[in-house]
Amino acid sequence: MSSPSNVTVTGAGGFIGGYLVRELVKRGANVRAVDIRPKADWYQITPGADSRQLDCRRPDDAREAVADAHRVFNLAADMGGMGFIETHKAECMLSVEIATTMLRACAEADVDRYFFSSSACVYAAGKQTDPAVTALREEDAYPAMPEDGYGWEKLFTERLCRHFTEDFGLDTRVLRYHNVYGPHTAWTGGREKAPAAMCRKVAEAELAGADHIEIWGDGQQTRSFMFIDDCVRGTLAFMDSDCLEPLNLGSSELVTILELADLVQEIAGTDLAYTHDTSAPQGVRGRNSDNTRIRGVLGFEPDTPLRAGLAATYEWVSRQVQEAAGHGAPTVDTDRELVTS
Repeated sequence: MSSPSNVTVTGAGGFIGGYLVRELVKRGANVRAVDIRPKADWYQITPGADSRQLDCRRPDDAREAVADAHRVFNLAADMGGMGFIETHKAECMLSVEIATTMLRACAEADVDRYFFSSSACVYAAGKQTDPAVTALREEDAYPAMPEDGYGWEKLFTERLCRHFTEDFGLDTRVLRYHNVYGPHTAWTGGREKAPAAMCRKVAEAELAGADHIEIWGDGQQTRSFMFIDDCVRGTLAFMDSDCLEPLNLGSSELVTILELADLVQEIAGTDLAYTHDTSAPQGVRGRNSDNTRIRGVLGFEPDTPLRAGLAATYEWVSRQVQEAAGHGAPTVDTDRELVTS
């Protein structure tokens, strides 16, 4: 933040929201952290934040969430990794209830600036059919053919933000996140994304003395993965900018899923064989972030090397696996600092 102010973060009990709240408090903002889950289920709780359990689909709860806020970061959504979004399309699309209610509440409350976390899933499927994908530019979202369910909700809400700016004067900002990962993320239960899932599989195999792990698909599908610290830094810088158009926020370091698995094994010091489940959800064949525009706007792009981010992630996931196996579920961590400066 350029200066301390009253800030609301919805989805604050989730992965990205938890980190965002922590950094905003660190920078001196007065933060109201909001999530639908009981606080005992939040991924992180930051001392000094006003943490509340609210359901922002309800107009009264949304109004309470944004009361007296200068800026609002709306990260609340029902989502997960590919295994979740391919099998819960209706639930993902119902996140539009949160978006519409929050936008109305913010317009009524004269919020200075509103942020919506969109996704690379808005990009047209026809541009993501080859593992050697050309990096996706912002204009590649149209003609529209996004990820079914989740991607359509994100793209629709991007348009809704645009029209709330045009019709009601609400200053909105949109970033398209590309595969955010790091410690304090979902790592089991079906909502985890590829980096955490791979870390869990390797850690569990190591603990059990197994000789292989399962890869979804042939492993040749490609992705880029953005470390959480880069995500938070880019989000806050973008919110301070004058850019009104949606931008990519993602790493441009493209890897195959097999290369991701090899990196995790290298970090863990394991030598496991791979089996393949070609019937499992795999998503598009290739996706990468073109960062030309964000470099021009912010003079910045996510640059944490994948190996460095995975090392921090594997350390944390491995600890969760060990604690879950021997001592039950880990407690909420209220003390963790960001891994990188």
